[in-house]
Amino acid sequence: MVNPSPYRNDSIFWVEVDRIKPNPFQPRRVFDEVALASLAESIRQYGVLQPLTVTRKEIEKPGEGIFVEYELIAGERRLRASKLAGIQQVPVVIRTSEDSDKMKLEMAIVENLQREDLNPVDRAIAFQRLVNEFGLKHTEIGARVGKSREYVSNTLRILMLPKEMLDSLAAGEISEGHTRPLLMLIERPEEQATLFKEIIIRRMTVRDAEQTARRIAVERSRKNDLTPELLLIERELTEKLGTRVRIEKREQGGGKVSIDFFSADDLVQLRAILAQAEAQAQAAAAAPAASAAAPLEGDIAPIEVAEQQEAPADAPLAAVAKPEERDDLYSISSFTV
Repeated sequence: MVNPSPYRNDSIFWVEVDRIKPNPFQPRRVFDEVALASLAESIRQYGVLQPLTVTRKEIEKPGEGIFVEYELIAGERRLRASKLAGIQQVPVVIRTSEDSDKMKLEMAIVENLQREDLNPVDRAIAFQRLVNEFGLKHTEIGARVGKSREYVSNTLRILMLPKEMLDSLAAGEISEGHTRPLLMLIERPEEQATLFKEIIIRRMTVRDAEQTARRIAVERSRKNDLTPELLLIERELTEKLGTRVRIEKREQGGGKVSIDFFSADDLVQLRAILAQAEAQAQAAAAAPAASAAAPLEGDIAPIEVAEQQEAPADAPLAAVAKPEERDDLYSISSFTV
């Protein structure tokens, strides 16, 4: 026996856009305005090529008779773009009103997944609603949307991230792959926030972010081997260089210093910082000597001449400095270090 079609008479109807209510279970929260404007322009030229999916309800109002109401199940982008384009009616297929709220949510999720219209955060929220409101298991959700149980579980874990990171993910500033290393540091909020900023500012790849997260994950055991002085130096270097610096001790004595970088520009910046620090150190070392040699105002600068070595008996007379020859007196050959 053939199952009856869930659609009303298997027909396409034309319905006024103002009579279609939004789907209360629509999982999508973010709509690209530029993409909507582009779709609206296409609809102006060619019309709505694919019907929207709605349910139909007859509501009796006292003194007004029976009022027909439509509720959107799938096709919100087309409905919004049609309103932007000034279209009065859109084609729809009508599902039977017996559809449950769970079915409406499932259909909305499936449609968006098939079109890849859901960002990772909206998808995770939709999965969470299926779990919380309808009691579905991760395996059941995966079967309904054509994904594995692991896919559903990993998607739901995204919601464990702070709101700032979820907003960045929804806006496309970080990718879904970046959430894995961030979730590795879920119990270390400070390090997690630092890694998140590095991903944004330095545009770290997923691979670099994962490597950094793994190093941070074992940071506690490593720090047990460092003295408070070394930990202080490590922190000061990190702040001075603007990147992660790690000091590691060797069992045989000594150790090594590791400085993270993520691009050639980072290396150029590190070189400039180190060169500036070296120049400041040289200037600081030269300042006391210059200060001691400089005469006070109104005084006569003393002249210091290094003690002369006794010249050999056969040395020419010109090799011995003469006090009256002032040019030779100030010559660098008259001084020793």
